[in-house]
Amino acid sequence: MNSWISDEADAFEAAAEPLSARAAARPARYLDGLNPEQRAAVETLDGPVLVLSGAGTGKTKALTTRVAHLLNIGRARPNEILCVTFTNRAAREMRHRVGALVGGVVEGMPWLGTFHSLSVRILRRHAELVGLKSNFTILDTDDQLRLLRQLIQAANIDEKRWPPRLLAGLIDGWKNRALTPERVPSSEASAFDHRGSELYAQYQERLRTLNACDFGDLLLHVVGIFQNHPDVLARYQSWFRYILVDEYQDTNVAQYLWLRLLAAGHRNIAVVGDDDQSIYGWRGAEVENILRFEKDFPGARVIRLEQNYRSTPHILAAASGVIAANSQRLGKTLWTDLPAGEKVRLIGHWDGEEEARWIGEEIEAYARGTRGLDPVSPDGVAILVRATHQMRAFEDRFLTIGLPYRVVGGPRFYERQEIRDAMAYFRAAVSPDDDLAFERIVNVPKRGIGDKAAQEINRAARENGVGLIEGARLLAAAGGLPARARGQLGALVSDFDRWHEMARAGADHVALAEMILEESGYVGMWQAEKSPDAQGRLENLKELVKALNEFENLQGFLEHVSLVMDNEQDDAAPKVTIMTLHAAKGLEFPCVFLPGWEDGLFPSQRSMDESGVKGLEEERRLAYVGITRARRYCTISFAANRRVYNQWQSALPSRFIDELPPAHVEVLTPPGLYGGGYGAAAPAPASAEPPGTLMNSAARADVYNSPGWRRMQARSGARPVSQPREARDMVIDASAAPSYGVGARVFHQKFGHGTVTAVEGDKLTIDFDKAGQKNVVARFVTADADVPF
Repeated sequence: MNSWISDEADAFEAAAEPLSARAAARPARYLDGLNPEQRAAVETLDGPVLVLSGAGTGKTKALTTRVAHLLNIGRARPNEILCVTFTNRAAREMRHRVGALVGGVVEGMPWLGTFHSLSVRILRRHAELVGLKSNFTILDTDDQLRLLRQLIQAANIDEKRWPPRLLAGLIDGWKNRALTPERVPSSEASAFDHRGSELYAQYQERLRTLNACDFGDLLLHVVGIFQNHPDVLARYQSWFRYILVDEYQDTNVAQYLWLRLLAAGHRNIAVVGDDDQSIYGWRGAEVENILRFEKDFPGARVIRLEQNYRSTPHILAAASGVIAANSQRLGKTLWTDLPAGEKVRLIGHWDGEEEARWIGEEIEAYARGTRGLDPVSPDGVAILVRATHQMRAFEDRFLTIGLPYRVVGGPRFYERQEIRDAMAYFRAAVSPDDDLAFERIVNVPKRGIGDKAAQEINRAARENGVGLIEGARLLAAAGGLPARARGQLGALVSDFDRWHEMARAGADHVALAEMILEESGYVGMWQAEKSPDAQGRLENLKELVKALNEFENLQGFLEHVSLVMDNEQDDAAPKVTIMTLHAAKGLEFPCVFLPGWEDGLFPSQRSMDESGVKGLEEERRLAYVGITRARRYCTISFAANRRVYNQWQSALPSRFIDELPPAHVEVLTPPGLYGGGYGAAAPAPASAEPPGTLMNSAARADVYNSPGWRRMQARSGARPVSQPREARDMVIDASAAPSYGVGARVFHQKFGHGTVTAVEGDKLTIDFDKAGQKNVVARFVTADADVPF
């Protein structure tokens, strides 16, 4: 017998003592509080079981009670139960709950944990089977990127065009699908400059040399061990008499194979999940895993937990109406014994700022109890957004009115890296003496100005008694740096000179901000970055530029932000929670606001473009998750217009709004505003024309030529609900930005003459005669009249 087998067997046998008579005889009082379906999920112990658990139906209670029941009746010893969760927090919660039900016996459960923590235990015992030693190192993200960068440089690949994060994302995706380098499909192997699978193989070999693995390897290696070493797999199959899995809808391919291989022994696998809450496809989760459970495990019993203990009937009906439009689902009907409560409210606003203002007022009304309802503390209120850039309007509004808030899952808007970087550029442009700002961005993006060059800049500034920008000018002129760094530094100083003069001359501060971010290369840096959060950072930068419209100049905006950041709220004060819909999964709040329900924003256009119907259905599941976070009050809102890069963009209400059941929705938008009522739940029209759906109504409503818009222009008195205060004085520039076709000759103030090579909206890719290829906004170039087309 191999040594690992004897050692592991001894460990299992040592914990294999039969349960004491006292434990086996303990009365099963923990079953008393279960409803019939939960009890069936606990007591159905033999064979495969799928517990299809809707939102708020007590699935954690059912799962932990099942573990306690197995232990209490002596069906399994603690070490014979494999209980898998997705997060360490969930594992701790489960251990605590089981311990409360059956006492200290839970301490003898060594196999209760996350996929990755359990895989580490298995892999350390069998590391030699995949070419590692048992003391292998698990690389963090920084080490992984450093190693990939070395491989990219050794392969003579342009790192700017093919960044390490892009390769890391590809490799992680392959590992999530349990694909080793030789099994990467030929259609994907040519990714990353036709070298993807080759670099993946080199990366894996390098990891073995370093006796290391990354996070994805933990499952990949264990799956490989199970597939290639039947004796190892058979031993684990015999040990794990019962397997329990939480959040099964979130498993990826590697986790699915890991579980299926282990469950082939006793076949006593119970998975708990909700296909309607599978919202992590972007990180590898496969909703198909839960949809095909009955095919994977013939004879499986499906138990539906449908009694909801969280939300009111109106909220549940609204969520059920939306999710019913998905075709890829197993289906269930949530119900509750709770009172009907308030209907889900739906309101349209003129723009995002008006939406934030209205929600702020509503939160204050809830807190005071002036709406005729039980008061709701700000601690009980959540604003759930689809994209992080939506948070800025709420943060600014809440700071203005003194409403405390917290941002969950990330820093506040003005504390984000990309916002701080952009603000540093603006500060240095407005005030050349702002050394801290210049120091922050002198090498962001990379300009070859490392620590040594930065020290030289500081030395030159000190010796001459000037600021860092002047010190950089002197150093560049003196030639004390390598040629590349000297050229880049000189160009940057010249740029700051030009930007500063434009700011002093009273140039359009919004256009100037866009110019600074474009010409500095900062936007281009994030456009080239292929990490999952790069798109969100670009959206945040757009939101920052949009915020400038509310101020007369850059200086006023910078002063505002300084005051905002200095306005620290009392940590003990109740705070409104602002977070993304993804981060809200598993949480609940008495009062929930769901802003930004507009097509393109929610559902996300990017998700639909990349994944088609599959992406749309995942977006719909995200809507279902958002609605079901609410216990008592839920409000959905949308805006007719949002300003992006200083241009107003009209938006149609989200298609999900049309899927809300009319009987459970209260429409607050006044009839006629923006061209008429919305949806089947809107007030019936006076004419004989049959009422249309929301999408039809919205499609007919031209917000720039609607009755509501015309009334708003003509009205001089009180404004209707949701009409912006500044509406009477607002002038919307509906003229489109100059458009240029591919091949057009253009001129840019900084880069000179060039030829347009690609067009994306108002963004142009231009091959400049002397400056090379650049991405610029169309309004910053003019047609080159001197060159014939």
